[in-house]
Amino acid sequence: MITPSAAPPDGVPPTPGAGTDLRSRTRRALQAEITAIAFDLFDRQGFEATTINQIAAAAGLSRSSFFRYFATKEDVVLLGVEERGLVLRDALAARPPDETPWQALRRALEVIVRLNSENPDRVLRLSRMMVETPSLQARQMQREDTWARLLAPEIARRLGLSPQDTTDPRPGALASAALGCFHASMRVWRESGGKADLAALLDQAMSALST
Repeated sequence: MITPSAAPPDGVPPTPGAGTDLRSRTRRALQAEITAIAFDLFDRQGFEATTINQIAAAAGLSRSSFFRYFATKEDVVLLGVEERGLVLRDALAARPPDETPWQALRRALEVIVRLNSENPDRVLRLSRMMVETPSLQARQMQREDTWARLLAPEIARRLGLSPQDTTDPRPGALASAALGCFHASMRVWRESGGKADLAALLDQAMSALST
């Protein structure tokens, strides 16, 4: 059951802006707890057979409270996908300016590889669920298209283009190609049961397009 975080001690004045930040952290913590509970149900019953009412009940929430944190059942699974797109964008922007767009994309993707390695069993379960569930596949494709759009402005800068220029296909093509390499590598990793070296697979995939 989900319980709210403890309030600050009496007499401790709030730091300016801390209330909003605390609410944001508390919301993320509650979303993470709901997600963990939902994944247990998905493992036992399957994604399609698990209902929002069951997730809410297992989390000690009403159905209406569930919708304060997630708009759909698919969002329970895909919330982290969107956040990782922002992490990837920031990692790309932080790469040294002398790297080519392709080199910078490879190094930026290392952040996602590292995040996956922190909880490989969870990532493997999620990856298999995506493949087995058509509704998740469709939403995943939408989110990943968002990743490509997030990356394109930084790639444009590295190509000497204006980030606002949408007439040149190269930034989008490079972003989509790099993400395609990542997903091809993830497929091999998933089929190995998570035993293959994802970073090495990604090197192989991206090297094939740079020769």
